[in-house]
Amino acid sequence: MTRLSRILMHAWLAGLLCLASFGAHAAIDRALLTPLGGDDPDARIEAVGLIAALANADARKVLDALNNETLVVTPAGDVLVIDGGDAWNPATGETAPVPDDVEDVSVNNRLRGVLQGALSGMRLFSDQRDERLSAARAMLRNADPAQLPLVEKALAHEDDAEVTAVLNQVRAIANLGAEDAQTRKAALIALRDTSDASLLATFRQMTEKNADGSYAEPDAGVRAEAAKTMAALQNHLRMTDFAGKVFYGLSLGSVLLLAALGLAITFGLMGIINMAHGEMLMIGAYTTYVCQLIFRKYFPDAIDGYLLVALPAAFVVTAAVGIVIERLVIRWLYGRPLETLLCTWGISLMLMQTVRSIFGAQNVEVSNPAWMSGGFTVLGSLSLSWNRIVIIVFSLLVVLAVWLILNKTRLGLFVRAVTQNRRMADCVGVSTGRIDMMTFGLGCGIAGLGGVALSQLGNVGPDLGQAYIVDSFMVVVLGGVGQLAGTVIAAFGLGEVNKFLEPVAGAVLAKIAILVFIIVFIQKRPQGLFALKGRSVE
Repeated sequence: MTRLSRILMHAWLAGLLCLASFGAHAAIDRALLTPLGGDDPDARIEAVGLIAALANADARKVLDALNNETLVVTPAGDVLVIDGGDAWNPATGETAPVPDDVEDVSVNNRLRGVLQGALSGMRLFSDQRDERLSAARAMLRNADPAQLPLVEKALAHEDDAEVTAVLNQVRAIANLGAEDAQTRKAALIALRDTSDASLLATFRQMTEKNADGSYAEPDAGVRAEAAKTMAALQNHLRMTDFAGKVFYGLSLGSVLLLAALGLAITFGLMGIINMAHGEMLMIGAYTTYVCQLIFRKYFPDAIDGYLLVALPAAFVVTAAVGIVIERLVIRWLYGRPLETLLCTWGISLMLMQTVRSIFGAQNVEVSNPAWMSGGFTVLGSLSLSWNRIVIIVFSLLVVLAVWLILNKTRLGLFVRAVTQNRRMADCVGVSTGRIDMMTFGLGCGIAGLGGVALSQLGNVGPDLGQAYIVDSFMVVVLGGVGQLAGTVIAAFGLGEVNKFLEPVAGAVLAKIAILVFIIVFIQKRPQGLFALKGRSVE
């Protein structure tokens, strides 16, 4: 078929399409249906797009029949839809018994892919804006020139800016394969702001040579536009990748901060090497799980509020466990760090086995509340999840609360007094034993809040805390033992460094590199980022 004849055929079919679209339920023109039963694969694909553009019930019935292989063609070229023992003629709207001499219309993989896209694209005319947007995005993943009539008709009726933007991008991608060089160039210019990484291969192919030395894209102007669009997309992807690493580094840093904040109190202020600190995180996470079970059973209509109850519950439970441990074990081991380390390690094993006996060895699932589910997209392709954003904000609020407790309350005054000079505080009437108990309980309670946050990022199991105990100690030691500001900076700093190193060195080597860095850093600056103050100085 010559180029001129193809253009004339397109114009003729477009005219038929306009006439056919005047009535939502008018019979489909026979000229649109005939190619479906023919042997020309390009004509069949084009016919699918034109029929889908009618966007009415008859068009959908024909395409469904083609997809389900219940479409037949008569020797005279009439296309019929088989429904049981009857045959419906979409060109006349008449139903009659199935003729004996009909042949099935076969569907190959290429046609089926276009057909699926066309059926999905017919949702572009839904009354629901979200359904239209979903259909447009589905077409974006597999844009095809055969969809252009459907896209053009949808654009003519669309009044939503976001749906229109997606449809314009679908049209531009489909036009990358157009025969006219100016159309291809215009499509590349329209895609200058795209964030679709899958188009990189297409742009690159348009700028490269074939095996015989000829260019895949014959027009030099189109190749130049393809190179510009590819460069713009690569710059956008680099910026998106950087922003993604920063966000997920902050997310990891917030988790490390919540895990290390309680340890900064028990180890930094009290000098206690608490190897059971990870189990405080685990207890906080299981407390959240229990709150979820209670709400599901007794308050199913308020299930999204279980997390608001889990926060104080986890703090109280883990603080109580910490107080019991301090009164029964830790109080007898002050000033004996090795014995403290061994005893708390044994306590951690006991706590893990207790949880296994109660809840089982398998992980349990803690679901996000509806208000923490999902997320939003920035920079075109970077998805920011609400649960991570909430945890980042929550970790900063916990830091603020701890600072206020230590600097603006009577308990904080006593804690600082005991930390700076224990004997003098005892002499002026401060109950140092009681302050030790409350401080250790505070540190464990904060760890319980960290467990609540961790439960929103993954499954909860008896070994949950073991994954964070080493990282928590690294954060505290790097930031400066007993220094709240140092803990915050070290946590977010390690989170960012880890996320930027992982793509280069891998997760394991990134951890090793960070550990080596901390060892070297401590050799040069033993007090950490901030000067050491507290009981450890004495």
